[in-house]
Amino acid sequence: MVALDLPAPTDAPADTPTGRPDTRMTGRMRLVLVVLLVAQFMLAVDFSILNVALPVIGQGLGFSLGGLQWIATAFALAAAGFTLLFGRVADLVGRRRLFLGGMALLGVSSLVGGLATGPEMLMAARVAQGLATAAVTPAGLSLLTASFPEGPLRARALGLNGALMSAGFTTGAILGGVLTDLLSWRWAFLVNVPVALAVLLVAPAVLTESRPAVRPRLDVPGAITVTGGLLALVYGLTVSGEHGWTDPVALVALAAGAALLAVFVLVERRAAAPLVPLHILRRRTVVWGNLAGLVAFVTETSLVFLMTLYLQDVLDFSPLAAGLSFGVLGAGTVLGGVFASRFIGRFGPRTALVSGGLLQALATVSLYGLGEGPGSLWLLLTATFAGGVGNMLAIVGFMVTATSGIPDHEQGTATGLATMTQQIGITMGTPIMSAVVVTAPVLLDGIGLAVLVNASIVAAGAVLAGLFLRRT
Repeated sequence: MVALDLPAPTDAPADTPTGRPDTRMTGRMRLVLVVLLVAQFMLAVDFSILNVALPVIGQGLGFSLGGLQWIATAFALAAAGFTLLFGRVADLVGRRRLFLGGMALLGVSSLVGGLATGPEMLMAARVAQGLATAAVTPAGLSLLTASFPEGPLRARALGLNGALMSAGFTTGAILGGVLTDLLSWRWAFLVNVPVALAVLLVAPAVLTESRPAVRPRLDVPGAITVTGGLLALVYGLTVSGEHGWTDPVALVALAAGAALLAVFVLVERRAAAPLVPLHILRRRTVVWGNLAGLVAFVTETSLVFLMTLYLQDVLDFSPLAAGLSFGVLGAGTVLGGVFASRFIGRFGPRTALVSGGLLQALATVSLYGLGEGPGSLWLLLTATFAGGVGNMLAIVGFMVTATSGIPDHEQGTATGLATMTQQIGITMGTPIMSAVVVTAPVLLDGIGLAVLVNASIVAAGAVLAGLFLRRT
């Protein structure tokens, strides 16, 4: 156990006369929430803001057609590969310190990306943005869980965080199209700079630090094996999405990732100060909560990919019109995130995981009825709205489940695991669904088959979460 030198919670909510915890946020809690939500929203926007702008960036900086996908891949590799490591580093060196350092790196790398004069400079900026995301996301999430006690307040904070995070993905697609059309693709980078600066100015006065009184040594062998394993896994998934699941490079990378992660488990069994204490992985809530979260991220992000194919290649929508169509999905996720805390407070996170997953599965399977004419747009909008509500209910249930009952000095590790689940899920979804789509000779048939596979994965995840998570 690591002792923490924590400030006294002078404005923690007191119990009400009825003996129940007060569910009202203090003024300081609201400030903490605003700072952390702004940062997480900006990070979510970065995941999708360049998707629409990629062809324009390629023309402007001289990227080859095959090199364009590396603008997204470089970001994903760094963000997913280093998340778990930085989650543990946050526990060791201080969450606020890592959060502020990551935000500074994000601001600088965004400025460099916006001023890039060639492919090398832009790729370096994207890698740095991914590293900043890997640092800020688990540090910010652990600051949030440490700032709000378990129960209704934490569920509400996680619900708002999840809603804005999901809305950020949608906003990124829309904002990227608007900025590219009206100004320049460079503003997809530069828009981060003033936001990062504002967070850096306000956060030191609002966020309190948590650091161990006795700092243990970092588990270097564990850090090397898990980071290498995650990098190989994400790289293999990316290559398989581009060249197919039988591609030799993809198979070698996936096998290397699996082997390194297996070695990581063996290393952690013998480490004096493990990067991920194995007793955390023995918690049923951590294991099944993260698996349910993986399903939620794999399916919803890949569904956006499928519906983008449908809107642009079947209905001939422009990129901007397709992006705007996902505003309905964004509204559903915001509503689901706001509603989730009340639902969890009444029924519990297990019920939220199951109910949200089943609602998402039902909404997804209805998309099998999409046709070739614009008359199907109403079905797409209705189903994606309902699916967004269900998906966000499941995501908040996952976050609450996977971080509950964890000691404060291990919250960085727990939130690092949850963030890693999010990053891997976002990366896995599109290659899986694109591989399904290409099995059919007609695009619409391939999209329909992928929709059924997507819905089946969601339903299976909801059922397994209901069976293996104890009611709490």
